[in-house]
Amino acid sequence: MRSGERRITLADVAAEAGVSVACVSIVMRGAPGAAETTRERVLKVAQELGYQPDSRARLLRSGRSRLLGVVFDVRHPFHHDLLTGLYDAAGAAGYQLTLSAVTPRRGERTAVGDLLQDRCEAIVLFGGTMRSAELASIASRLPVVAMMRSSRRRDVDVVHNDDALGSHQAVDHLVSLGHRRIAHVDGGTVHGSAERRTGYQEAMRRHGLGEHIRVVPGGAGEEDGAAAAARLLIDPPTAVTVFNDLSATGLLDVLHRNGLRVPGDISVVGYDDTSLSRLAHIDLTTIGQDIDALATRAIQRAVQRIEGTPSGPRAVIIAPKLVVRTTTGAPPG
Repeated sequence: MRSGERRITLADVAAEAGVSVACVSIVMRGAPGAAETTRERVLKVAQELGYQPDSRARLLRSGRSRLLGVVFDVRHPFHHDLLTGLYDAAGAAGYQLTLSAVTPRRGERTAVGDLLQDRCEAIVLFGGTMRSAELASIASRLPVVAMMRSSRRRDVDVVHNDDALGSHQAVDHLVSLGHRRIAHVDGGTVHGSAERRTGYQEAMRRHGLGEHIRVVPGGAGEEDGAAAAARLLIDPPTAVTVFNDLSATGLLDVLHRNGLRVPGDISVVGYDDTSLSRLAHIDLTTIGQDIDALATRAIQRAVQRIEGTPSGPRAVIIAPKLVVRTTTGAPPG
């Protein structure tokens, strides 16, 4: 139905077919009570008029919505990629998604509040800044699955990537290429930042490179990566791991503008394997999160909570993998 067109109703079909609304309802529900010729005529008219059953209204009348609310941040490319996986997983489970965005002028609590009014049966949160106690308060009303973050509350399910392992993979890759002076651009207070920073430090010490550990303040945005690059230029390392792909693009831009070759002078590893990292002019080596696995497990946990059949661990941790592209190579010299 195009914007501005009136939705075709049961009454429209009934008037055109010359039967009652009750008769059309029987036919559309596949219930007994209508003659075969009448059933065929009603279905033919419905198709000609372009009638589409309002499945959501029917579900609401039955006390179910089969809606899963999702809170995501429009500023993060990985959230966009993850939504694709969630739509696939929700559809396979017989559920629909309703989205509520966090923007620079719309906070997470507002986004959650709107979903609570939409009769969602569960809420899936991408990262966010809400404290565990707030999540537990929401979970007292309906199931909550928190993605890309941790929570110690027993009534909140969590599904996230093994952030520390990803940093280990990044450092291992750079060391295998011959790098020793490897820096790390931090993610600030964003969920997963502490784990990725710890993973970097652990891997550096494991390789006997503790003296070269260098953590540069950063964040999740492109501007954070650019600011971190300016700090690195004072004494450039031969390689750097970055909190996420978006921050890495800001860092790459500053490096290029200052005449440093990537990977000739400095190698760069991002994190997330977003669609952004796969653009031909970026072609970023990164740590890939398994979107299909994350999405599938999140939907599974939400549906299990809705149906009262939760099984397995409350926290699900998915292993990442290294994706090698063209921003990493041997150190200069």
